[in-house]
Amino acid sequence: MPELPEVEALVRFLDERATGRVVVAADLASIVALKTFSPPLSALVGGTVTGASRHGKWLDLAVRPATAGAGAGGTVGGGAGATGTAPDGDLHLVFHLARAGWLRWSEDAPTTPVRPTSSRGGVRAVLALRVRLDDGSGFDLTEAGTRKRLAIHLVHDPAEVPAIATLGVEPLGPELTRERLAELLAARNQQIKGLLRDQRLIAGIGNAYSDEILHAARTSPFRLTRSLDADDVAHLHDAIRDVLSEAVATSSGRPAAELKDAKRRGMRVHGRTGEACPVCGDVVREVSFADRSLQYCATCQTGGQVLADRRMSKLLK
Repeated sequence: MPELPEVEALVRFLDERATGRVVVAADLASIVALKTFSPPLSALVGGTVTGASRHGKWLDLAVRPATAGAGAGGTVGGGAGATGTAPDGDLHLVFHLARAGWLRWSEDAPTTPVRPTSSRGGVRAVLALRVRLDDGSGFDLTEAGTRKRLAIHLVHDPAEVPAIATLGVEPLGPELTRERLAELLAARNQQIKGLLRDQRLIAGIGNAYSDEILHAARTSPFRLTRSLDADDVAHLHDAIRDVLSEAVATSSGRPAAELKDAKRRGMRVHGRTGEACPVCGDVVREVSFADRSLQYCATCQTGGQVLADRRMSKLLK
C-alpha cells in the first residue's frame, strides 16, 4: 500500500507534470471505483489543472472547470449528465490507492477506448480511470488483485469525503509536537502499532512505515501506549520524523514507475522476514495476521523476546 512518502512523491510528480495542462478526457473503466456521481467526471473535461496535493494517503488533483461546457474534442467516460461547473472554485479529483492501487503515468497516453483489464509492466491489473491531458500525456489509476478498494471521488471540497474530513494530524507537519503525540498516546491504552496506523489519529502512516518507525524507536509493536514515559515519547517522535523524512527524500523526484522498488529497498525490517537486522545482525521476525503481517527485531525492540502470538503475548517492551 502506498503510504505518506510514496503518495507525497506522486503528488509532487503530478504537480510538476500536470499543473497548467487542460484535461481532454476522463474515461471511467471501473464503475465500482467511482464513489460519487455529482459533479460527474465530465465536469473535468476542458478544465485546467491547478495543482496537486495530499491529505494523508489521499491524492488530490485540483482542476479549474471550463467556463463553457466540456470543451471541443474532449471525451467523457464518467456517465450521463450535464457537464456542469464548480461555481465556487476548483473541482477536486481525490483518490485513495488502497492496498493494490497505483497511478501509472504515460507521456503518450492511449486514446483507444478504455477497458477494465491491463497487463502493463507484466502485472495484471484492472484499469479504473484514465485521465488524458492536452499535451498527450496522462495517467491511469489501476488496481491489482480481487479486493476492489480503490476509491475515486470528484468533489468541490476534499472535506466532503468523510475519510478526509476525519483525518488526524499530519506526522511531518508542525501540529505533531512531542506534547501532541503524548496526548494521543495517553488518550486510550492500546498497542502502539495500532495507534500509528489509525488514520483518525495520525494521517499517512500504514503497516510498512509503522514497522520502520517502531524499529527506529527500539519499541515493541505490542507495547501499550500509556506505558511510554517522556523519554520514550521523545524517541518515538524523533523516529516518526526521521523515518518519514528520509523516505520522502528518497522518493522525491522519482517517476511513479520507480517508487515501489525504492520503497522496498529502503525498508530495514518491513518485508524482510528471515534477513539480518541492519542494526544488530539478529534475524528479522514476523507476526502474521489474517490479511497482513508485521516485522520486527527482537534484539532491538523486545529485549530478545520473540512475539510468538499476537493474541496471547503480554510483552510491552
